[in-house]
Amino acid sequence: MARSYAGFRVMRRIFNLLILLVLLATAGLTFYAYRPLPLPATPFEFTLKQGSSLKGMARDMQQAGLLEQDWAFVWLVRLLGKSGQLKAGKYALEHPVSPLELLNILDKGLVVQGQVSVIEGWTFRQLRAALDANPDIAHGTSNLSDADILQRIGAAESHPEGLFFPDTYHFASGSSDLAILKSAYQAMQRHLQEAWAGREPGLPLHTPYHALILASIVEKETGTPSDRAMIAGVFVNRLRKGMLLQTDPTVIYGLGEKFDGNLRKRDLLADTAYNTYKRGGLTPTPIALPGMAALQATLHPAQTDALYFVARGDGSSQFSSTLAVHNRAVNQYQK
Repeated sequence: MARSYAGFRVMRRIFNLLILLVLLATAGLTFYAYRPLPLPATPFEFTLKQGSSLKGMARDMQQAGLLEQDWAFVWLVRLLGKSGQLKAGKYALEHPVSPLELLNILDKGLVVQGQVSVIEGWTFRQLRAALDANPDIAHGTSNLSDADILQRIGAAESHPEGLFFPDTYHFASGSSDLAILKSAYQAMQRHLQEAWAGREPGLPLHTPYHALILASIVEKETGTPSDRAMIAGVFVNRLRKGMLLQTDPTVIYGLGEKFDGNLRKRDLLADTAYNTYKRGGLTPTPIALPGMAALQATLHPAQTDALYFVARGDGSSQFSSTLAVHNRAVNQYQK
């Protein structure tokens, strides 16, 4: 009987000791969870690699100087049932945060947002250069051809020009340039189909791609926004009459890198697929990225009898209905 009572006392002491240890551990973990972490610098940036385990992420944060002990953070995450929920990416802390606040940031994936602006009138070559120059983008297309890129983003077209919608794109820092290109491609497809569905009837454009081609020419020819619909009206009129479009930007595009900024008479006489002084109809592909305004102007051109226009030198254009009037305008504004 005495032996049993002594054993009970030992077990009770062990139980009480375990309770005390649990309480101490809980108090210690609670203190740890709410105590702000000192930052090595302000703002403090760190990156968690894609595919890293919880322990790997904690170790990276410790090596970066954010965590004093990686194991304590691992315990906290597991205790709260957040294992496997931390998001990879680039993060920036503007002020000290507690481990609990840090966990919330990583759980929600509040990564640093990068952005890139795609400008109306850019060529695809300029778009690729802008993506390559952005330090927040993972450059996965460096060794890919244009055709490879189109295949990777699921594009049905064989030529990339004009296929990407001009806009400012926001993305998680470290995102792939392919993902951004895919978003811009899908945005253009969406806007183009919506604009095509609401087009003015009777246009001499047979497919949405034809509209994209003409919109790219309108984009490059427009110096003043108020002229855009009139410029589109001129090109639509010329297409209806079977006239050559005779637009310099298409010739320049056909010259490619050989163009030195000075368009010469011999360039206008050289027969290339993009020389609309020599070849009728639309060019084989767009020549630039058209914006929404150019798409809308192309599919809702001004009702005009104008067949010609010439730059006035201030960004605006002078429109004419006959060649004789146009020639006088050329003499006035160009010569």
